[in-house]
Amino acid sequence: MLKSVKTGLGLACVLAVMAGCSNTNSDKSSGEEYTQPEVDTQVETTVVDESEKMAPLENVVYFDFDESLLKPETRELLIRHADRMRGTPAAVRLEGHADELGTREYNLALGERRANAVRDFLVLQGVDAANLEVISYGEERPAQMGSNEAARAMNRRVVIN
Repeated sequence: MLKSVKTGLGLACVLAVMAGCSNTNSDKSSGEEYTQPEVDTQVETTVVDESEKMAPLENVVYFDFDESLLKPETRELLIRHADRMRGTPAAVRLEGHADELGTREYNLALGERRANAVRDFLVLQGVDAANLEVISYGEERPAQMGSNEAARAMNRRVVIN
């Protein structure tokens, strides 16, 4: 008996939910046709010059010594990259690099942390993570040869390909 009461109550709840979710185009009690209230669907858009939209963007992001934190000027560049990448199926490779200071293993890990920082920022901007490939070259592919600070600064980078 208790089981049949529970079953009946369960059935009543399901029917109540279904009745509440049903959509009718007319109000049966008054005989008048139902009209949906108007909703303001205007969306404010920013006009972007087409040449600015297609101009090539800088594809190298630089980092401070032994750091994988993004600089403020880097964030602005990555936001522009994210605007272009959003909704496109094209795969993008993020190549992390380091200078020659430190061990090979440390520099590979640092390059990966840098590339992951760029990837994470792009994902937060709405880029599909499945389209982003992270690879670290550490110190193996320097942009500039030399053992001075200017050369090292050019090698602390992530290249967006």
